[in-house]
Amino acid sequence: MAGGMFLFSAVDTHAKFLASSLHPVQITWSRQLGLLLGVFIIIAIKGRGVLRSKHPWLQIGRGAMAVFSATLFIAGVTYVQLADAIAVTFVAPFIVTLLGAAILKEKVGLRRWTAVTIGFLGTLIVIRPGFGAVHPAVILVLLAAIAFACRQILSRFLSGDDPVETTLAYTAITSVVLLTLPLPFVWKTPVWGTEVLLLVTMALIAACAETLVIMALEAAEAVVVAPVHYSILIWGTFYGWLIFDHLPDFWTVFGAMIIIATGIYTLNRERVVAKERSG
Repeated sequence: MAGGMFLFSAVDTHAKFLASSLHPVQITWSRQLGLLLGVFIIIAIKGRGVLRSKHPWLQIGRGAMAVFSATLFIAGVTYVQLADAIAVTFVAPFIVTLLGAAILKEKVGLRRWTAVTIGFLGTLIVIRPGFGAVHPAVILVLLAAIAFACRQILSRFLSGDDPVETTLAYTAITSVVLLTLPLPFVWKTPVWGTEVLLLVTMALIAACAETLVIMALEAAEAVVVAPVHYSILIWGTFYGWLIFDHLPDFWTVFGAMIIIATGIYTLNRERVVAKERSG
């Protein structure tokens, strides 16, 4: 999981660098090609049975959420510092809690609702609406986090019926198909050399990152490895400083620490509740 987060930060850095000259749809499409390549390899090894799903339309919906999440994030990170954008995406686990209670009818106790509230306040500290401290495009990043949370809810629903390989395959195929539709209207031929190299390496790194995360989730419970996701802020800050000479200010770091602390608490509560139910 730590390796996956390190690589995903590199993917985000590629995307931010490319967003100054290429459309977010084209960047996301290129990124998803790497995932599609990985799916073709899985199908070659395990056969076309990987594509059998008990809920194909929900799988397609999950793929659509992946498209919205990635495209909105890249559009937002064009104007927002990388560390700030990553910090805002940490609101996703709290949105998952809200949607889990509303849609999946999961029981959420007072302590978890308190954690959600405090985590939301941490997000407000990072964004600071009305103070002009962060570019308004941060709203796009927030919408990306909401789309990602919807994707996670669909993942929870599908996990009991479809294997990980099937979900991965539908996500890759759906996202590439959906992104190909508007691609001719935004396409700009990449400059041979730097842009082509960045697009290719971004796609390959994204495929490797997805694979590492899947391996982590197969080796251990999600609530055990999920807190490691927050290490992406460290790498995002590092890349932001190294490539763009950006460093988050005090309030961004302070708000991010609040979000991380409440997020880890929420994940720990999920683990405790899961043990109580099984025991």
